[in-house]
Amino acid sequence: MAGSENELIELWPGGAPRAEGSTEEDRPALTAYLVEGKGSGAVIVVPGGGYGMRANHEGEPIALWLNSIGISAFVLRYRVAPYRYPSALTDIQRAVRYVRHRASEWGMDTGKIGVLGFSAGGHLTATAGTLFDRGEADADDPVDRQSSRPDLLVLCYPVITMQPPYSNEGSKKNLLGSEPEEHLVQLMSMEQQVTEDTPPTFLWHTSDDAGVPVENSLMFASALSRAGVPFDLHVYEHGRHGLGLAEEDKHVASWTSVCELWLKRYEFHK
Repeated sequence: MAGSENELIELWPGGAPRAEGSTEEDRPALTAYLVEGKGSGAVIVVPGGGYGMRANHEGEPIALWLNSIGISAFVLRYRVAPYRYPSALTDIQRAVRYVRHRASEWGMDTGKIGVLGFSAGGHLTATAGTLFDRGEADADDPVDRQSSRPDLLVLCYPVITMQPPYSNEGSKKNLLGSEPEEHLVQLMSMEQQVTEDTPPTFLWHTSDDAGVPVENSLMFASALSRAGVPFDLHVYEHGRHGLGLAEEDKHVASWTSVCELWLKRYEFHK
């Protein structure tokens, strides 16, 4: 059963790095959806929203689905516009470190911390899987001693590239500004950041997605293939952008069943 309290955990109780205020939007947090049982994995859920908002249907409903298959979940409240790079990346890295830091306490495996993201949240998930670090062994904050590398990624119709013709210009502007420096455009084009250390990845997209072209997933999968990283790629023939669980379309909705089997392969649930 999912935890009834759904604890809200502030990632930096004393204030986040580069915080510009003290409202909820300035205070990155995780909402915990815990399931009982030892040795299970945990997945951090990253809703999309073009780096301008966070879509509710890509948050709690996804956490509850993960709970239903025996996986604890955490929905991330990360900073969006007017915050720009690197605030959201700092937030997701902190989230991975935090869950890993408390995993044993929650009955989770510290080596089974995944991240699942949609659209721009998929881009943030991809950054977590490519621009990670192993932690600071001598950090004063014990959370900062943890690695920020996820153990696997799930990318749902993700934004991947910041370069035309396949970039999502709204996400790009919100993340990098209207006239970003070229080195940031390259750095945030995640197909260019994949290495052999990028975690195993599950991707799904629809081939006629009008919001984020399917080429985004194809480019990331190609980069994974070149780097020798295991991946599952699923492209559905038809479906609008932003489907979430896709309950309105039985064909696309099968992504959850396939993803469940993939997560089981990595022993994230019994």
